[in-house]
Amino acid sequence: MWEEIGMAAVALPNETLLAILGYLESNVLVHVTQVSRRFRALAEYLLYSAVIINDVMDDVQHVPHRTIGWCEAMLWRPHLADSVRRVQIRWSATRTPRTGLLLVCEQLSLAIRTLTCLEHLELFLGPANLASLPRENIHAVERAVFLCCLPALRFCSLGAEYTKGVQPYTGHLTSFLTQIPQLRHLRLSDHHSCLRLPPDCLPFLQSFRGSAAAAASVLPGRPVRYLWLIGQDSDVSRENLLCMTNTTTPICSLDLSAISARPLLIRNVSECIPTLERLRIRLALRHTLHYALSGMVSSKASSFYRSLQKHVSFYRVSSSAFRPF
Repeated sequence: MWEEIGMAAVALPNETLLAILGYLESNVLVHVTQVSRRFRALAEYLLYSAVIINDVMDDVQHVPHRTIGWCEAMLWRPHLADSVRRVQIRWSATRTPRTGLLLVCEQLSLAIRTLTCLEHLELFLGPANLASLPRENIHAVERAVFLCCLPALRFCSLGAEYTKGVQPYTGHLTSFLTQIPQLRHLRLSDHHSCLRLPPDCLPFLQSFRGSAAAAASVLPGRPVRYLWLIGQDSDVSRENLLCMTNTTTPICSLDLSAISARPLLIRNVSECIPTLERLRIRLALRHTLHYALSGMVSSKASSFYRSLQKHVSFYRVSSSAFRPF
């Protein structure tokens, strides 16, 4: 009986077998690779379609070994590149980084260049940029995407650990973004300055997450409807907010939960972006209580909150706003 089932399975076309094998867990697919050459090719196609790697570096492991292993596999077996649709790589470290991470970034770039069918890319390279040598004029993330052309990419999230004085982003990031015309969603976690993009770049961008300075330079002229801001409350000026409203479609959702927002910022948001339908905020409770207890919540403030409720159908105050002092 089992022989008959096996013969029937072999007779099925590859498309049908892929649909069946797609229900299996990754650890089971590893065993499927040992059945035959055909089943190995099919199982590998599924295993490499979504790559999720978390590397933690410490005193024993100085480099991201899992990332290196994946890069070597992609370069040694280029036929797997067409199967990759999603890549998510995250590095973290418990020790001072070394310059060896920059060599891994360059190796990562060679692997990503082969992924012409990639649709989802997330890179958080942890301490890699802290290891950048002075005056190299290229960010560690830019090393990882250098000369990469990803025409099918829809989602892109880039970032690394940030501290003052490290190598900032350069024009290499702009060059990369011009090579992904189909991008819908962009996340830049450590880009804290203006991003100078050509007017015809990212024509289909729908959502953006990043600093206020980056958002003010990216949003104008693009159909962004969903916006997440990061950084400090003081970074979100009224001028930046007015620049963000120059999108080709109105912004309907704004997430400020990554910022400790003071009432002044919320007032500016209500006045500058009246098209909001959803607002998520994390109030700076200490400042809010100061305004309330000092009598600054007057009729003007009350009218502001009424205008906020008039324009926003749903807004949420994050529970993290109510942490003890």
